Amino acid sequence: MFGLGAGRRWLRAVFLSLAVACGVSAGARAEEGPVIAAASDLQFALEEIAAAFAANSGQKVRLSFGSSGNFARQIRQGAPIEMFLSADEDYVLALARDGFTRDQGALYAIGRIALIVPHGSPLKADGTLADLKAALRDGRLVKFAIANPEHAPYGKRAAEALRHQGLWDAIASKLVYGENVTQAAQFAMSGNAQGGIIAYSLALSPRISALGAYALIPEDWHAPLRQRMVLLKNAGLAAEHFYAYVQQPAARAIFQQYGFALPGEAEWK
Repeated sequence: MFGLGAGRRWLRAVFLSLAVACGVSAGARAEEGPVIAAASDLQFALEEIAAAFAANSGQKVRLSFGSSGNFARQIRQGAPIEMFLSADEDYVLALARDGFTRDQGALYAIGRIALIVPHGSPLKADGTLADLKAALRDGRLVKFAIANPEHAPYGKRAAEALRHQGLWDAIASKLVYGENVTQAAQFAMSGNAQGGIIAYSLALSPRISALGAYALIPEDWHAPLRQRMVLLKNAGLAAEHFYAYVQQPAARAIFQQYGFALPGEAEWK
């Protein structure tokens, strides 16, 4: 189990690693493996999948986590990314229409959002957001974290859920925006806010769940988080192999472990 201080140090370390990872260098060396750009909600699931892929194939990939919108922009600017796993399929489909990818890719998962609160927060882990509404009225809420809805799909869905419950206008001035959903989790759990809405996959991870409590938000309060992946035009053999591996039963089982629904399946974990 992580203590609160250790958990905060870990979250800061994750954020710093993401800050480095999101700046994909044009001088990346091919022998280090292909750059796989992935939405931040995949931080834990994809690390496990990549480790299993390396153990089974002997091939390595370099994972870079960040917001889907920022990666889509980097791809258009020529970043040396060979495979893109987006949290919102619209980014992939737009890149395909504009000729940056081999095809339209494949749907690999459907995500969920969850409300999360750190230990000691005045907020309750209430997926109905009723306690959040009460906290806005009685002054318990000072700051609340979500990812930036301008370019982070999980932030956009968080905003949709807040609007669905009529909370957006009241909470807008109290929002702290993470550059991506992992940074939003850091803000929510490290004392910068009383809680937040983040990816269910992150809330389920042992490292984050040890720091507080979480509750799922109803899936019909926001547009579906249809997550699509695609190979870019410059993808090499190792990226092709990883793309295929992500669609195999071993990888799909890891996605399920982190709360993702799989294409064609009706039930959530």
